[in-house]
Amino acid sequence: MSTLAKPRLHEGLSAHVALVERVDLLRLDAARRLDPGRQAEMGQFMTPAPVARLMASMFEGRRRSLRLLDAGAGIGSLTGAWVAEMSARKHPPQEIVVVAYEIDPTLVGYLREALHACKTHCERAGIRFESEVRQEDFIGAGVDALRGGLFPGSREEFDAAILNPPYRKIQSDSKTRRLLETLNAETTNLYAGFLSIAVGFLRPEGEIVAITPRSFCNGPYFRSFRKGLLDAVALTRVHCFERRDRAFSDDDVLQENVIFHGWKTPARQGRVVVSSSLGPEDPCPTWREVDFSQVVRPDDPERFIRVPADALGDAIEERMTCFGASLPELQIEVSTGRVVDFRAAEYLREQPGPDTVPLVYPGHLVRGAVEWPRNGGKKPNALALTAATEPLVVPRGHYVLVKRFSSKEERRRIVAGVYDPARLPDSDVAFENHLNYYHARGRPLSRDLARGLAAFLNSTLVDCYFRQWSGHTQVNASDLRRFRYPSREQLEALGSDIPDNFPQDELDRRIEEDLLHMPSLKKSPDPVRAKRRLREALAILKDLGLPREQQNDRSALTLLALLDLEPKTPWRKAASPMRGITEMMGFFADHYGKVYAPNTRETVRRFTVHQFVQAGLAVPNPDKPSRPTNSPRAVYQIEGAALALLRMYGTPDWDKGTEVWVAESPSHLIHFNGERFLGPFES
Repeated sequence: MSTLAKPRLHEGLSAHVALVERVDLLRLDAARRLDPGRQAEMGQFMTPAPVARLMASMFEGRRRSLRLLDAGAGIGSLTGAWVAEMSARKHPPQEIVVVAYEIDPTLVGYLREALHACKTHCERAGIRFESEVRQEDFIGAGVDALRGGLFPGSREEFDAAILNPPYRKIQSDSKTRRLLETLNAETTNLYAGFLSIAVGFLRPEGEIVAITPRSFCNGPYFRSFRKGLLDAVALTRVHCFERRDRAFSDDDVLQENVIFHGWKTPARQGRVVVSSSLGPEDPCPTWREVDFSQVVRPDDPERFIRVPADALGDAIEERMTCFGASLPELQIEVSTGRVVDFRAAEYLREQPGPDTVPLVYPGHLVRGAVEWPRNGGKKPNALALTAATEPLVVPRGHYVLVKRFSSKEERRRIVAGVYDPARLPDSDVAFENHLNYYHARGRPLSRDLARGLAAFLNSTLVDCYFRQWSGHTQVNASDLRRFRYPSREQLEALGSDIPDNFPQDELDRRIEEDLLHMPSLKKSPDPVRAKRRLREALAILKDLGLPREQQNDRSALTLLALLDLEPKTPWRKAASPMRGITEMMGFFADHYGKVYAPNTRETVRRFTVHQFVQAGLAVPNPDKPSRPTNSPRAVYQIEGAALALLRMYGTPDWDKGTEVWVAESPSHLIHFNGERFLGPFES
């Protein structure tokens, strides 16, 4: 492999940034050489520079001599960012030793070059640097080392570990699975195995930062891994991304990821910083510090890891505690559909006929009800009724169905509906395996109970609650068993008069007014109204033609602050107060539970408010136009015509009003290839 030419660096670019950029060029070159099929097979997703920098910034690196473990190092992106970060500290280490594991021969050459760049950088900074590349399977080598190092002083130890481990399922009969079981580190995915071994290599008080899928935070498959991790590591930081496509955008990865930092010390579980951002380069992340008990509940035997990114999350948890009934107390069970179609292929029928029963797939679930049969689709509509299929069938009656997987187009994670026998043939029924179904211990539910239960599951409150501890789009029956539900009487009362199509606003209003009665709830923000209002503000920004970079929560909150619009205030009563950035950010926190990281006031001004001024939505310093924009006394006010338009939102005049607004939008909204951009920031 030829050595890449040293990149031309912008004049004044610091040596620390230059190192990260240098290594990232290696990543880009390597990506062009990798076989996409093999990359997907091995679960390789190399770390972009912004993610690597964010991860490196989370380390404290207290010791004068630091040993770093980079497991599954790829081309060395994480090591490069970590070395740059440590060497830029006010009191940098005197010595750095790196051990990097990478099994792919295509990447090892790049990795050695990246480590050479790290060595050159450290020499210039007066830091002694040493590195070793181990071209071997980290799981196999790690298990051997940890099993062989049972005596004090004999085990190799590290001060820090940084990981973007491979993401790949482990077969139950695989060698990797058997190796991990010898360390009591049983797991179903390779990334959890990497983390378990990396923690084993850390010395006491060593620190770890890793980026992984969020899937380990909940569910039965990762129960053993969670217990081992939380018994060994004190979490101090959990960071999540609001958009699933941002962390590994170069590889088109659509995955919910989290970055976590922790110390190898089980007795230190205390305060945890929970942060979130649109992506790794978002200059204005949300930021809050919570007690560890809010992340992992002391009474939770499953030890689910929750990520309450804002105060609305606390309000959601508090509201869900109002519901005290478990499924056994309701005499209800939830199961997974019995028909696995590839196993029952010979009995599937495209259309119903003699000696068949309806076969219901997720695609039959539409607007809270079952639409059957569905002609022209890819799925069959019926199951032949034979002695072989009889165990796959349930008695005719009312059931509540929940999709096990939601598509990326669906706004909701939990999508529920009622199987109503009155709308289908007079026969028993079969549910396909991609559906969960609620039943009364094998028998149907009553009509009102089924409707009330489906309405509850379709509420925004339940959907938001589920998202706080579930990091994927799959909804398992075990997840639904963990919920607390309203009483049977409350569910039946809700189901007796809720409209058939479960209108969302009506449903959420009924949940809030009829089922939630704790006095303390009146003191906290209404999370459902707040989230709905944020969605409306985001829709407005899109309708008004604001660029994609301004279609985010921060911009939506800024718009609401300029309009003095609290979650319960109707759009027609929008106001036009003059507000400074600090006052706006206080409004975000007080009414929408969003607290941004310290020292982000200027970021809000530069990346949101300034663009509102450019787009003609806001006016700077209407009380004193001569005041400098960057003055701490600067204030902003919604523009008069914009206020009149925004008061129309939700009325028949809105669409026409937005057409006129977009047609007359300021000339500094630049159009290019169908996209709209705002001009550069002027300080």
